[in-house]
Amino acid sequence: MLDKNGIAQRIAQELQDGTYVNLGIGIPTLVANLVPEGMQVEFQSENGILGMGPFPSDDEVDADLINAGKQTITALAGAVYFDSATSFAMIRGRHVQLTVLGAMEVSQSGDIANWKIPGRLVKGMGGAMDLVASADNIVVAMMHTNKRGESKLLPSCSLPLTGVGCVRRVVTNLAVLDICDGAFHLVERAPGVSVDDIKAATAGVLIAPSSVPEMQL
Repeated sequence: MLDKNGIAQRIAQELQDGTYVNLGIGIPTLVANLVPEGMQVEFQSENGILGMGPFPSDDEVDADLINAGKQTITALAGAVYFDSATSFAMIRGRHVQLTVLGAMEVSQSGDIANWKIPGRLVKGMGGAMDLVASADNIVVAMMHTNKRGESKLLPSCSLPLTGVGCVRRVVTNLAVLDICDGAFHLVERAPGVSVDDIKAATAGVLIAPSSVPEMQL
């Protein structure tokens, strides 16, 4: 199975040249380090930057230059900075072609829960509510199961929802799955992972073709 960097590496294959992409907190932020050579992608962060680059080396760290998850980042040549109103105008105006989000749960109908666990203090819902309401292409990056070994790909989400019916593709440490017609459709499996492994880790309806290719990373 994949680690977090492996998930990000597979998601980097979803990038397209010349597009605007928003990376959510957690695993998605790693994608900025893995843009295919020769490809130009503009990463937008809802805290007010367009042209976000990879994580800095020790001698590049600027404490004032951070992403939405408060991690230090770099800015590419030509990057611009702006206020939250402008940032969310970009998001709500559907000017971001791809949104990559982390999640705690995803349902077989494409619902996503990624902002709150009841009983735990959270600082706020962040920009996810606007992103899922406005984005046409949402890819979720997540571990297939939680720390207790329970599936995070469910018939329906048990946690408070961030968005309804908005997720089209999920990339986990075990597989790539597309969501359509009320089910998870198995597209690829992680190196060394069998279809039976994925079935056992998926609580929602899973449809697998007779032959499932292994991810090429």
